[in-house]
Amino acid sequence: MNKPTKRPPSGVPSRQQILDFIAASPTSAGKREIARAFGLHGAEKILLKALLKDMTDEGLIDMAPGRAFHKMGGLPKVIVLHVVAADDGQVWASPEHWEAEGVPKPRVRVIERGRRSALAVGERILARTEEAGGGHIAHVMKRLARAEEMLLGVVEAGGAGRFWLKPVDKRIRASTPVSDIAEAKQGDLVLAERVGRGPRASVRVREILGDPLAPRAFSLIAIHKFGIPDTFPDEVLQEAARVARQSLGEGREDLRHLPIIAIDPVDARDHDDAVWAEPVDGVGFKAIVAIADVSFYVRPGSALDKEARKRGNSVYFPDRVVPMLPETLSADVCSLKAGADRAALVCHLTIDTHGNITAQRFARAIIRVAANLAYEEAQCVLDGADHPHKAALDALNTCWQTLRKARAKRAPLELEIPERRVQLDEMGRIVAITTRVTRDANRLIEDFMIAANVATAKALEAKRAPVMYRAHEPPAREKLEALKDYLATFDIAFTLGQVMTPAIFNRILERVGDMEARPEIMEQILRSQTQAYYSPEHVGHFGLALGSYAHFTSPIRRYADVLVHRALVRAYDLGEGGMSHEDAARLGVTATHISALERRAMEAERETVDRYIAAHLSTKVGQILDTRISGVTKFGFFASVEGLGGDGLVPASRLGAEYFDYDEKEHRLVGQNTGEEYRLGQRLPLRLAEADPISGALKFELPEGTSNMPYRGNRNRAKMPHRKRHR
Repeated sequence: MNKPTKRPPSGVPSRQQILDFIAASPTSAGKREIARAFGLHGAEKILLKALLKDMTDEGLIDMAPGRAFHKMGGLPKVIVLHVVAADDGQVWASPEHWEAEGVPKPRVRVIERGRRSALAVGERILARTEEAGGGHIAHVMKRLARAEEMLLGVVEAGGAGRFWLKPVDKRIRASTPVSDIAEAKQGDLVLAERVGRGPRASVRVREILGDPLAPRAFSLIAIHKFGIPDTFPDEVLQEAARVARQSLGEGREDLRHLPIIAIDPVDARDHDDAVWAEPVDGVGFKAIVAIADVSFYVRPGSALDKEARKRGNSVYFPDRVVPMLPETLSADVCSLKAGADRAALVCHLTIDTHGNITAQRFARAIIRVAANLAYEEAQCVLDGADHPHKAALDALNTCWQTLRKARAKRAPLELEIPERRVQLDEMGRIVAITTRVTRDANRLIEDFMIAANVATAKALEAKRAPVMYRAHEPPAREKLEALKDYLATFDIAFTLGQVMTPAIFNRILERVGDMEARPEIMEQILRSQTQAYYSPEHVGHFGLALGSYAHFTSPIRRYADVLVHRALVRAYDLGEGGMSHEDAARLGVTATHISALERRAMEAERETVDRYIAAHLSTKVGQILDTRISGVTKFGFFASVEGLGGDGLVPASRLGAEYFDYDEKEHRLVGQNTGEEYRLGQRLPLRLAEADPISGALKFELPEGTSNMPYRGNRNRAKMPHRKRHR
C-alpha cells in the first residue's frame, strides 16, 4: 500500500491527497482503506465519509460496484447525459453513449441553475462539462426528450376499438395510441410507459390511478407528474410514533405562564410559530418568537431525518398537504396547539423604540399557546373588537408598530402579488376561488418572523457556526435592461447605472400610483427579480434589504429551518439534536437539493390550482369573460380571467384577417394595417372556447368570432409606425 503524504492539521486528507492515494493504490481503495492509510479515527472517519460524498458529488471520484473508489475519466466538453439518480435531490448522470473500452461509465454531478423544475431519473440532458479538480461536473444546457419515459394521462376511446392517451401536461398537445390498455377503461387516469419512437410510438398502461375528475384527483396528478413522495415508509412512521411519546426533556425554560399567541391562515394545516411581546420602560419591548422544536424529535441521521431531507419541504394543495414529516409530528406533537404543552425553540428579542433589535437570546423552552387565531379573527381584535386575549394582541400590535419603523427605514421590496385560494366543501367540490387578503394581522406576523430570522442569522455568524442562508441576489443586468425598455413604453424613466436597491422599484410603483397598468407593471418588476434559494454562502437578501437572513420559523414544513435549528442547538449548547459534522460538511450539497425541491413544490402547487380554475370555468365555456393579457408571444397572447387567474391562449391566427407583428421589446402584437394592438396588461372581453380540467389548459377567442386566415406577419420587426397605447 502506498504511503500517504503529510496530512493537513485537521487529520483528514485533502481532496488531492485522496486522489493521489486512489490512483497509486495497487488494490481496491474504499473508505476503510483510505481511513486506515491516513490513520483516521472517531470523528475523523465521519469527516472522511462526508468528504468522499462531496468528492463523488463534485465528480472527482466514482464508486465501483465493490464500494471501492476510482478517479473519473475524461469527458467531452458537451455531451448528452442520462439522469441515473435524483431521489435525494443530488442529481447524477452518465453519458448516454460510452465507448471507452475497459473504463467504467462515469457518473457526474449535475448542477442545476435558474427556475427549472428538478430533474428526475430517466431524463436526458444536453450538458456542458467542466473539470473540477481531477474530475468533472455538468451544467444543464437543455433538456432533451426522454428516450423512454412514463406518461401521465387519461384514456380516451377512438375508432375501431382503439384507445388513446390524452396527456395531462398542457404543454403536450398530441395524444398517443395505447398498445396495451391492461385493465384500464375509458376516462381512467393512468401512468403509461412509452413504447417505440417516431410515428410508431405508443404506450402501455402500467398503473391505473382512477377518475381524474374525482375529488382530490387534481393534486394526485401533480404528485405523480412531479414525483413527489406522498407515503412514508413504515420505518419512518414507527420512528415518528416512538419519538412522539418521549418527554419534552429537562432543562427547558418554562414559559407556560405567558399568553403566547399563534396566528395563522384559517385553513392552516400545521402551526409552526407563536409570538408574545410586552413593553419595557426605558428600553422598548421584550418579545418572544416561539417555534416548534422539531430538531428535538428529528435527529441527524435518523430515518425521520433522511426522509425529511429527501422531501425537502411540505407541499400544499387545495385538497391536501403532502407533509415533510409524518402527521404524528407535523399535525400533532410539533404543532403549537392551544392549551397543550409543547417543546419550542424560542428567540428572545429586545427591541428598542425605533424597531431595532438590540439583543437576542435562544433557548429551548416549554410553552402552552394561549390561543390559535385565524388572521381574520386577529384583525378584528386589532380593529378594536373585544376578545379574551385582547391585552396580549394589543401588546403585540404596539411592538409591531415599532418594527414597522425599522422596516420603513430599510425599504424592502413592496410588491402586492395576489395569491389565489381554492375553497372546497367537505366532498372536495369547488365552492369558490378567491384572492387571499393581506391584513395588518398578516403583516404583524410576517415582521415578527423576519425579526427572528435576522436575529438567528446574526447569532450564528457571531458564533462562526454554519448557516443555511436564505439568499436572494440583486436582479441580473439583462433583466433590468428588458424592464427599462418596458417601462419606457409608459414614459417611466429607469436608470441602470445606479446601485440597485429595492427602494428604486418601490419609487417606480409610487409613480405608477393607481393607474390601470399597475398590476402588470408590478408583475414585470417581479419577473425582473432573481429567484431566492438556499446557500451556505453569505450573499444577503436583496428583496428584504437585509444583509443576513436565515429561515428559522417553519421547521415543520422546511428542512432548511431544521438545519438552522440544529446549528443553534450546537452553537449555543442547547442539548441534544445539534448539527452533526456530516450535516455541516454537506451544507452546500443540501442547499442545492432543497432549493430544487422548493421549485418542484411551487410548480406542482401552481399547476394544481390551474386545474381547479379550469374545472371551475368548465361550466362557463362559450361565455364572454373579463380578462387581462398576461403574456405576449409571436404566436399569440395569453389572457387570465380577472379576479380568478388561469392562463389561456389566444392564437394569433384567431385574431381576424389582419396580420400582426410581434414587438418583443414592448410585449405586444401590432396590426400591420390599422395599428391595433394587443399588449401585456391590456384588459379586454374574450369568449372562453375551451377549459380542460385535466391539463389545466384554457383557450379564448375574440367575442366577434374567429378567422381561419393564416398568421404571416413579420415576427421579428421591433417597432411599428402605427401605435396605440392603452394606459
